[in-house]
Amino acid sequence: MKTTKWTRRGFLSHTLVAGAGVTWGMSGLTQAVASDPSAARTAGTPNAEKLGWRLSCGIYTFRDRSFYETLPVVSDLGMRLVEPAFFLPLSKEQPDLKTSENLSPALRLEMKKRMDDLGIKMATYYAPIEGDKSVYRKIFDFAKEMGAETMVVEPPIEALDALDTLCAEYQINLAIHNHPEGSGSRYWSPEIVMKACEGRSPRIGGCPDTGHWVRSGLDPLAALKKYQKRIVSFHLKDAAESGKRDSRDVPLGTGKANYSAILKQLADWNWRGVMTIEYEHQSPELVSDVRQCVQFVENTAREIVQVR
Repeated sequence: MKTTKWTRRGFLSHTLVAGAGVTWGMSGLTQAVASDPSAARTAGTPNAEKLGWRLSCGIYTFRDRSFYETLPVVSDLGMRLVEPAFFLPLSKEQPDLKTSENLSPALRLEMKKRMDDLGIKMATYYAPIEGDKSVYRKIFDFAKEMGAETMVVEPPIEALDALDTLCAEYQINLAIHNHPEGSGSRYWSPEIVMKACEGRSPRIGGCPDTGHWVRSGLDPLAALKKYQKRIVSFHLKDAAESGKRDSRDVPLGTGKANYSAILKQLADWNWRGVMTIEYEHQSPELVSDVRQCVQFVENTAREIVQVR
């Protein structure tokens, strides 16, 4: 996610500002795909799958359009998993409806059908686990109904005991996500995340966001090694400049995150799980940039598979 802690109000105010820079709807996206020879349908990621890497698209990547508008793009990018975020719109026609636990039963069924029709599953969910413990069960109910294996969260430390109990009951994992230092995130450093995981069940672990480590001025490979077996899910992200909170996202392998080493380390650990591409930089080249990320993961996986 963006380098601020998101709330519904924060997202809406940010969108008004960001929209002044890039505002192009689904028709613009379709035109970009049609005009870009590299934007032909991606065939998938068979080598990544051989390593147990299941590639997903963070819906935040296409946050200037609705969930329903984004699904066909995800399919064309060769991904079959998505990570919705609780503050993003479900449909263009009803932008006030968010992909969250507040959807009616009928809308939840429709959301699942739209995914099923394209062979897409909601493996992870960026969830609003905050201070109000009374809503936790409602959030877990939604995640379970939608088929999510993991919720990506930035929870209050004092809520982790209760959350661990719910994780066991619902058989859903909790992945603690990091934002950059200075962004207001309590979990910006690997040490803080690992301290929060101490004494918890294996269902509670980290969701490393390597791009935010770059923005914090951390060495992403060294930071990753502090997580080891506590990685529950992963946010694939590269950034252009180290130590700058506003450093823009760049395609994987072209920034400061040392992504070949990151992926090879995961392979050495035999880590298997959901890897979510969450690309924050909005531009007319967005689809091509995300496709380049998909291809980088697949190409790196192919190199690893060939030497095994």
